[in-house]
Amino acid sequence: MDTELQQQLPVLISLAADWARQQERLIAQHGFPLPEQGLELARGVGVRQPVRVRIQVVPEIPMPDHPALLALSKSSGLGGGSVGLTLGYGIYVKDGHLTTQLVSHELRHVHQCEILGGIDWFMAVYLPQVAILGYREAPLERDLGRPLASPCSEQPAGAACSRRCRASVDS
Repeated sequence: MDTELQQQLPVLISLAADWARQQERLIAQHGFPLPEQGLELARGVGVRQPVRVRIQVVPEIPMPDHPALLALSKSSGLGGGSVGLTLGYGIYVKDGHLTTQLVSHELRHVHQCEILGGIDWFMAVYLPQVAILGYREAPLERDLGRPLASPCSEQPAGAACSRRCRASVDS
C-alpha cells in the first residue's frame, strides 16, 4: 500500500463508517424486512439478529459523495456495476438482481459486521482489505460461507491479512 493511502486510511475509514451508518438508517426506514425464507437464509449464514435486516431495492447502488471515498471505491473495484451493498443491517440491491444467491452473499456481510462489532469495526477491517488487495481478493469477500470466529484469528485460503486488522474468518 502506498504511503499516502496508508496515511489517509484512518480518515477514510471514519468517513466510510459515518456514510454507512447514514445509509443503514435510510434502508431501515425505506427497506422491507426479510420474509420467512430470508430469515431462514440469514440464520443459515450465521446472522444473529435476522429480524433487524432490511433490504431496499434501488435503481442504482448509492455511492459516497466524498471525493476520496469515491476514488477509493472506484480504484478498489467497489464502485460501478455493483448489484448489492451491505451496510450493517441494511442491504441495497439493484433493481432486477434480487436473488437468493446475492441476498445470501450480502447476509454474510451482515454476519461479518455482527461478529466484528458493528459498522465501525467492519469498515476498519474491510476498507484496508479492499484498498490493498482489491474487492475480489479481500478476505471478507472471499469468506465463502466459512464460520467466523472471534476477532484476530487468521484469514482463509491464502488471504494475507495481519492480526492487527481484526478480520476473523476461520479456515
